[in-house]
Amino acid sequence: MPYTAEHKERTRSKIVESARKLFNRHGFEQVSIETIMSGAGLTRGGFYNHFDSKDELYAAAVASFATCNPFRKDVARSPAAGQLDMARRLINLYLSDEVLEDIENHCPLYALPGDVARAGLLPQRAYTDLIRNLTRIYEHALKDASDGAQRAQAIVALCVGGMVLARTTDDASLRATLRASARQQALALLYPTRAD
Repeated sequence: MPYTAEHKERTRSKIVESARKLFNRHGFEQVSIETIMSGAGLTRGGFYNHFDSKDELYAAAVASFATCNPFRKDVARSPAAGQLDMARRLINLYLSDEVLEDIENHCPLYALPGDVARAGLLPQRAYTDLIRNLTRIYEHALKDASDGAQRAQAIVALCVGGMVLARTTDDASLRATLRASARQQALALLYPTRAD
């Protein structure tokens, strides 16, 4: 008896979730299809029922962050909050200790930039979409500023860059000050007259 569409979608989601966590932890080259499928509780044989290649799965894993990311629920806890306040909360959360320490749920923007730069077109497109989506959040918050788009891109660059650098050092103090500096400058772009 053939599997239902719902079963196939659940299975595909399990594969993507396994891949996303493994890619975040080990990188694209270090993770095999067998490891991904094992992490999803499946055998390698079923992989090609869902994906044509590891690159296609990588793109799906990068894109999945838009719907599974841990920021969504934390930032959206106060639906009455304005866009500016939500953008501030996202900056603070993005650069937090909690997010830095949660390796399996890292945003691909700072967890995978080296891999994506060497990857094929599909992963690069998914990564580009993530950059645009994150930038859009800040653009909406800065919609009344004449240079809102430019400031939004700078905020994304500060947040992602702060986390990339923090992940690369074994100096705990430097990890903290890099993120604190990025946070301060990002908030200054969000609130030009104050930084908190």
